[in-house]
Amino acid sequence: MEYNKSPISLKEGKVFIDGIECLDCVSCTIQFTPDVWTGKTLGEKTNSSRWTGYSITGNITRRRSTPWLADTIAKYKQTGKTPELTIQGIMNDKGSDYYADNGNYTVTAVGCVLTGALPLTALDSNGDVVDDNIAFNAKDIV
Repeated sequence: MEYNKSPISLKEGKVFIDGIECLDCVSCTIQFTPDVWTGKTLGEKTNSSRWTGYSITGNITRRRSTPWLADTIAKYKQTGKTPELTIQGIMNDKGSDYYADNGNYTVTAVGCVLTGALPLTALDSNGDVVDDNIAFNAKDIV
């Protein structure tokens, strides 16, 4: 008889950006947010809802150990072409019930475009290491 459930640990996984493992990654979130229409029709007392579209967003926090972000910005400045990335998150906790039944849990976001402020430098007399928080929008998930 089993007494303990083993959900997926958030500590076990990998992140890849354009096929290269992001070894300095601290956290990664990819979210699906539906656009929801809500309304009533005559005679109904409660709202009905339906999905009418969606957005895919995400955030990566990484400890800066490579010039990847500065290189991406420099390439955009040189070419004027918006960088579109493929970002893949893999949850692979071998001790979880999910892994035992299904193997890795993988989400691949394509057409990712970095959004918001992109940190070029960060100095702090009380700080330990530089953490970059990078937000993105994705065109789709596969």
